[in-house]
Amino acid sequence: MAIFLTENSKVIVQGMTGSEGMKHTKRMLASGTQIVGGVNPRKAGTAVDVDGTEVPVFGTVAEAMKETGADVSVVFVPPAFTKAAALEAVDAEIELCVIITEGVPVHDTAEVWAYNLAKGAKTRIIGPNCPGLITPGKSNAGIIPATITKAGKIGLVSKSGTLTYQMMYELRDFGFSTAVGIGGDPVIGTTHIDCLQAFQDDPDTAAIVMIGEIGGDAEERAAAYIKEHITKPVVGYVAGFTAPEGKTMGHAGAIVSGSAGTAQAKQEALEAVGVKVGKTPSATAQLMREIMQAL
Repeated sequence: MAIFLTENSKVIVQGMTGSEGMKHTKRMLASGTQIVGGVNPRKAGTAVDVDGTEVPVFGTVAEAMKETGADVSVVFVPPAFTKAAALEAVDAEIELCVIITEGVPVHDTAEVWAYNLAKGAKTRIIGPNCPGLITPGKSNAGIIPATITKAGKIGLVSKSGTLTYQMMYELRDFGFSTAVGIGGDPVIGTTHIDCLQAFQDDPDTAAIVMIGEIGGDAEERAAAYIKEHITKPVVGYVAGFTAPEGKTMGHAGAIVSGSAGTAQAKQEALEAVGVKVGKTPSATAQLMREIMQAL
């Protein structure tokens, strides 16, 4: 089992023929992902040889879905065109749209999210500014390295791409059901809470790692949700314990104002509902290691 992405997922890549799109299409194919097509209106009707695999290029997401049965799109287009690409995916009602692009204007993301909700939220959006998600050994939609861990029973949801990779590597001996990088922008599609509930409902996920960061109140809201709805063990890490107040740190969403949004406040909220919080990524991995050894 896994959440959102399985070995049966059929993936298309919006922007596949660009340099980033092609580089990561090759990586996704190499890790076992079913890449069934690319989308580029200017190259519709052609096919691209990706390391020996012929991948057809379609003019629209809807056409690609009709011809291939695709249910996942990974978006690798420049920030200026990301809104149009995402709206096209929503219009086509693809099940999952993973937006990797960094630097998407916040008002564009907000517009896409509002449009998706108005249409019944038939498309799950992950990102933008995220590494995507991976179900090790089965499918990989995005830029997460496929060789740093194995399949297992830990679920991972993280705002940070690099910390996603570190946690996967540190707990590689236990392995992961699915790891989801949700992105660190102020407005994102899928949240910590969405992933926590999905892992709770997944019978093959035994425990959950949640990585947050300073700024906003997503982690505090997740803590309140865990108290009411999550029975599986959760460990957490909050990036930014040493960040100065009033500074924008890293991700666009990581802005601290007074005591709101600080790592300390988030740690206290999580610990108050029984989540063990590590002071470093390695300490967090050790907390999860102890839980998994006891199961």
